[in-house]
Amino acid sequence: MYFTIIGVVSSVQTISAGAGIRERARLRKVHGRGRWLKRKGVAQVQLATGEVAVAEIHWYECAGIGKREFKIKRFL
Repeated sequence: MYFTIIGVVSSVQTISAGAGIRERARLRKVHGRGRWLKRKGVAQVQLATGEVAVAEIHWYECAGIGKREFKIKRFL
């Protein structure tokens, strides 16, 4: 699903970090080494159809690399 985040992401929480991330090996291979965090937050998103909705989004984040692989988990 393609989408664009509109505005800021609020209510940001860390879900897991370091060895707690199942996809850690793939993240290192694709994006590089670092202390990876899996995070979640709430944001307003614009879908590919043009519809605007509030959704809970999840992503991976690493210092020096940034935020990667955003995905919508559910609409609020």
